[in-house]
Formats: sequence, structure tokens, C-alpha cells
Amino acid sequence: MTSAEWHSTLFQFIGLILSLVTFIGSIVAIYYTYQNLKEMKKQLALASAILGLAVSFGAPVVSNAAYQLNEEVKDPTPALKEAAAIGVRTHNTEALQNLPNKDAMVVMSFGTTYKDTRVKTIDATVDAIKAAHPNTKVITAFTSHIIRDRIQQKEGITYPTPEEALAELKKDGYTRVALASLDVIPGMEYNYDAAVYNLYKNDFKKMTLGTPLMYWMGQENQTDQVIETLKAVQSQFPKLGKEDGLLIMAHGTPDPSNAYYSVIQDRIHTLGMKNVFIYTVEGTPNLEQVIPQLKLHGIKHVTLMPFMMVAGDHANNDMAGNEPDSHKSILEKEGFKVDTYIHGLGENQNIRNLFVERANEAWDALEK
Repeated sequence: MTSAEWHSTLFQFIGLILSLVTFIGSIVAIYYTYQNLKEMKKQLALASAILGLAVSFGAPVVSNAAYQLNEEVKDPTPALKEAAAIGVRTHNTEALQNLPNKDAMVVMSFGTTYKDTRVKTIDATVDAIKAAHPNTKVITAFTSHIIRDRIQQKEGITYPTPEEALAELKKDGYTRVALASLDVIPGMEYNYDAAVYNLYKNDFKKMTLGTPLMYWMGQENQTDQVIETLKAVQSQFPKLGKEDGLLIMAHGTPDPSNAYYSVIQDRIHTLGMKNVFIYTVEGTPNLEQVIPQLKLHGIKHVTLMPFMMVAGDHANNDMAGNEPDSHKSILEKEGFKVDTYIHGLGENQNIRNLFVERANEAWDALEK
């Protein structure tokens, strides 16, 4: 063997060794990658299980009920602060910080002209809030100007608007005010609440605004208040057989927050509530969109139930009335047997407790 041939053979042998080492290295890398993936899968499964439990039970992970800007944002602009005002809102008026603290609460509701349901729902809830805050001035204000005018005319009772309530408090020397809402979702009526807060917050040393019954949906590590509310109201659900269905009637809104009703239906499925459907009077889904679902599931008997704070005009007439265009009449024409449950959410002790919690959050933010 010549010297050139010997060197060629040596280089081939070294190349073979290097290829073998590379191959073994690849096998080792694949093995450890596989082990890492298995460990990651276990961790993800554990995390998913924990998250699933939190969602299923509406469990809170953190206690604060307001959004916090990232700590890296050192000098947020007024516009950024306003955009980040999510959850319980808080405002301090710097020019009034020398005033002594004199605190009050305004509980805002749409209202109703139906006196019996008003007593059982709105009044009962405000009474529960007052009981949680003894020795505190609590004013009930109605956001529907039409309803308050009709009550004034028929009953001689004057419910102030939120604006009137705040003007009264300012005149009486109150310097810090917590605004609580009896709205169900953050729709058009809650937009009114927020507008009042923004327009009047600079008139007081400090003002806070609480959230409606359902606000957080599990985002930002907050409680899933949709699940929380459904569990609370489930106590009044009838027992359903295979051919029985429950239709819960919400109000609906032209605001994009109408999407909450899709979330509610999703959580109904999450909680395993079979043959339970939500529909709205003035939004989507409407009754006509839900009827095919009833037929698809073989439902023959339907119970109608309002998913509103009060059982007022919508519940008594639109839902359960005898007119041919009532929901009860429409369903009967479609061949369903129909029963009605005419009680507002505010009659449910569990729901009242949740509204007290929302008011407490606004009050706690005021007292910080």
C-alpha cells in the first residue's frame, strides 16, 4: 500500500468514526427531546386540569377585581389610563384631597313599574346591601327616566336618577362615593353607569364604580362570573326529563356586549346543563333562532324563565302573555307544551348575595 493509499484509507476511517459519533449524538438528542416532551406534556396536562377546575367551579385565582397596567409602564397617558379602566374603577381628584372623608353609596338600577316585583328584587337587594353597610347612606337611583316618571305619577314615589343622587350627596357634603350596579351584564345600561362615573368623578374627592352581576369571564385570572351566576340561578331550575327544556329569557342589547349571551350558552354546556338554552327579547339569539334547537333535541315540554333582575313587562307580557305574539303563544303554535316561571333574578337569595359582593368590591375600593 502506497503512502497516498494509506492516507486515503485513514481519512475514510476517520470519516466513518465521525459519522458514527454524529449518529449516536442524534440518537441521544432524540431520546432527551422525547423525555422533555413527555415531561412538558405532563406539566401541560396538570396545568390544564388546574385551569379546568378553576373554570368549572368559577374559582378566583386573585382577589383584586380591577385590571392593572404592566409595571413597566412608568408614565401612562390619560388616554391609556382611561383605556385600562377595566373592572372596578377608581378615581381620586387631587384638588379635593384635603377634604374630610364623608362616604356614601349609590345603587343604580334600570327600575320597573311593577311594584310587586320591585319590592321582591330591587328593594330586597338594596336592603341586603344596606345590611352589609350599616350606618352608611345608601341611595337607590333608577337609570330609566321613563320608569321613574311613571312611578312618580302612579305611586307618588320619587326615585332619583344617578345624576340627581350625586347632586344631592354633593349638596349634603359627601366627599367620597361608591357607585354600585344592579345590571346583569355590562351592556347599554351599564354604559350609562360608566358615563355617570366619568362625568361626575371630578366633583368628589374619590369615586369608585363597581361591576354588574356578570363581568369577568375568567380572563386576567379573575373569577368566571358567568359560571358563578349560572350556579347561583340553577337553584331555581326545574327538574328536566329527556323531553323537557328550559328557556331562560335575557333582555339583549344593541351593544357588542350582546356576545355575553353566547358565553352564557357556552358555560351552560360547560356545567353540563342539558336542554337549557338562553335567548333574548331584543338581541340575539332570539326565540326563532332557538326553536330549531329545541326540535333537534326532541324537546316537547318547555319552561320559560326570565334571566333579568325583575319580572316586569318583558316577563309578564313578551314572555308569558296570552297575545298571539308572546313567546308562550309562539311555542304552543309550534307544538310545545309550555309552562312559565315569572320571578326575577333578584328574588333569588344566591343572586342577591352576588350583587352584595359586587357592591362590596366598589366600597372596598373606596375605603382603600
